[in-house]
Amino acid sequence: MIPTLETDRLILREPPSEDFPVYEAFFDDAVASAAYGGPLSSGQAWRVLATDLGHWALRGYGRWAVTVKQSGEMIGGCGLWWPEAYPRSELTWWIIPSARKKGYAKEASLAAIKFGYETLGWPLVETHMNDENEPARRLVEALGGKVIGRGAFPDGLTRNIYGLPEPV
Repeated sequence: MIPTLETDRLILREPPSEDFPVYEAFFDDAVASAAYGGPLSSGQAWRVLATDLGHWALRGYGRWAVTVKQSGEMIGGCGLWWPEAYPRSELTWWIIPSARKKGYAKEASLAAIKFGYETLGWPLVETHMNDENEPARRLVEALGGKVIGRGAFPDGLTRNIYGLPEPV
C-alpha cells in the first residue's frame, strides 16, 4: 500500500492510470523532460508510470504523484527510489512546466525526505543529478543538500552525491 502524504499545498499520492496523460505530456516534451531521459514515446511514458508503481511493490518506497490540494491537478512526481544496478537510493522529482517556479518541487521533496528519515528510518537521504542540471542543483542546495562524494553510475556518467538534512 502506498501511503498518502500531505503538505500545506500538496497531496502526494499513489499514481493511478488516470494520471497517465500528465506523464505522457511531460515525457513527450523534449525540453521539459530532457533531464529525465526524454523525450519518450507514449509507450515509454507508460512504462515510467508502471515503474513508479512497481518500485513501491519491490522496495516498499517510491515516487508519488504530486497533486495540488486546491485543484486536484496532478503536476508531477516526487519520491525516493533505487533503480536496480544503481549504487544508491536517491530523492527524485519532476514537475510539469506550468507548475514550475512555485515552490512545489521543494515542498514535495521536503515531504519525501521526511518520509525517508521518519518512516523508513534511513540514516541519510541522498540525491544526485547530471552536472549540467542547474535547476536540480539549485533545488538541492535550497533543501540544504551538501556534496558528500562523487560516484560513477550505470549510465556512464559521474555525478556529485548530495546528502540531504532531515527537515525541521
